[in-house]
Amino acid sequence: MKTVSAARLRRAHERVVNARPYADQLRKILGNLTSRLENVSHPLLAIRPELRILIVVVTADRGLCGAYNSNVMKALERWLAERDENQVEFFVFGRKGYQYLQKRGLKVGRLIADPPLEKVDYRAAKLMARAILPKEDEKPRFDEVWLLYTAFESVARFVPTWTRIAPIELAGSGAVGDVILQPSLEELVERLIPRYIEARLYNALLEAVASEYAMRRISMKNATDAATEMQGILKKQYNRKRQESITKELLDIVGGSEAVR
Repeated sequence: MKTVSAARLRRAHERVVNARPYADQLRKILGNLTSRLENVSHPLLAIRPELRILIVVVTADRGLCGAYNSNVMKALERWLAERDENQVEFFVFGRKGYQYLQKRGLKVGRLIADPPLEKVDYRAAKLMARAILPKEDEKPRFDEVWLLYTAFESVARFVPTWTRIAPIELAGSGAVGDVILQPSLEELVERLIPRYIEARLYNALLEAVASEYAMRRISMKNATDAATEMQGILKKQYNRKRQESITKELLDIVGGSEAVR
């Protein structure tokens, strides 16, 4: 399992590195465009009272990955301790998170189980984004949307991270300049917001998968080292018992020989 996780980690790490620039650049472009809008009217940019909150939780489908799942759940419990659980609904990636939320009696609105996280693709992020985005001429179902996932910082460091998906927080740099936009500025923002949410979700899923592989590789290495150490201890105990048995038999033979004499 350690070898398999190490091989998959390399591929997952490459996907994370390749996906980050797209999401970061899309965020910058959207921030620059929204900074030029005088009246922001998009429902995912407007700040409202936190009456209905959605949390998108990303965990693993399987165990044997150390404290990966428990760290996410601990971060969730700390967050829930400061809020009313009755206002919160959950969308979940990963069966471990789903099982935990069900046991806690929390409201799970959606479980994304197909495709599994190990085979995650852009389609899964698009399906989740479609469930979050309001339909035309409808108010958003949720006043605030949060994403809880494990950020992949390095092969030895991965941290449970909170990111607010809606209302979208964007900081424009004003680098757009005087340009002619086609279509209009409002229409561009309208089209880019769904793409931004999809890219943000997809990037988080890739980082979570890479973190899971890295944690499983470390966990399996620790298990192998512990098993090797235990094997050495047991071998010493076995050799000691065997030596004691041989010594006892020799003493019996010598004692019997002396008695015959």
